[in-house]
Amino acid sequence: MVAAVRVHKTGGPDVLTYEDVDVGAPGPGQVRVKQHACGINYIDTYFRAGAYPSPIGLPFVAGNEGAGEVTAVGSGVTDIKVGDRIGYVSALGGYAAERLLPAERAVKLPASITYEQAAGMMLKGMTAEYLLNRTFKVKPGMTILVHAAAGGVGLILCQWGKHLGATVIGTVGSKDKADLAKANGCDHPILYRTEDFVARTKEITGGGLCDVVYDGVGKDTFPASLDCLHPLGTFVSFGSSSGQIDAFNINILQNKGSLFATRPTLNHYAAKRTDLLAIADDLFKVVESGKVKIPVNQKYPLKEAQKAHRDLEGRATTGSSILLP
Repeated sequence: MVAAVRVHKTGGPDVLTYEDVDVGAPGPGQVRVKQHACGINYIDTYFRAGAYPSPIGLPFVAGNEGAGEVTAVGSGVTDIKVGDRIGYVSALGGYAAERLLPAERAVKLPASITYEQAAGMMLKGMTAEYLLNRTFKVKPGMTILVHAAAGGVGLILCQWGKHLGATVIGTVGSKDKADLAKANGCDHPILYRTEDFVARTKEITGGGLCDVVYDGVGKDTFPASLDCLHPLGTFVSFGSSSGQIDAFNINILQNKGSLFATRPTLNHYAAKRTDLLAIADDLFKVVESGKVKIPVNQKYPLKEAQKAHRDLEGRATTGSSILLP
């Protein structure tokens, strides 16, 4: 039996239950992992609250990201062995001291990447990679807008976008978060609580507006985000921390400049193992180069998962947050 955080019924942070679970031996195609750190992500709150249905029903162990050491491998596993240091993104099962994992979702960690870094960046960092390099390819001279620029994905997007040669505009909720975003590559932080982010974006760009908007906020920033894009610009909605964007009349995209809009997920971009490894490799290389740093700004004991979720949903966190088994 090992410690884990399970959800027996969906709801608020108080439904996260710290208890012992039986892990068992890995089956065919699986590995058993002794976890050194578990990532915390906004998507975890969607599963906990029932906004996203659990693929395994109830109860389930929360969490979609982690890093640790492989302690056993099941039959048919050839490219992962006992003792390997791995990180992963995989639906559910992450908030646990040990877990079983499909071997095809495990990615070997370079020696220079710590377990805590990996747990803080596998989902957020690989999300940033596909957003910047695949969903919309950012090139030197472009202008990008990043909502929640001081958040986990936001800080990575700002650093990486700057590394790619873009001018980075970012929305944040406080002066402290503005300073943090600026220190991480955001050229122009906008305090969205006291400033109109559309008007400020127009002012910053001299009316030229942005090539792309990366929006993990959702309801609160739509449709205003569309007004930050020049004609033929791209709106990328990759999260909904303030609530889902309601169905909208697609003609709005024509009226605002023949815009493009997409709602991507890492699951689709990394569905094939070859793509998963390519995305992870890009991430590891840019982190190893020092061009992108992974700020793990909150660390909680595993048993404090409820507090971690309250802090995350209360917008009291910056950068990445992890649980320590």
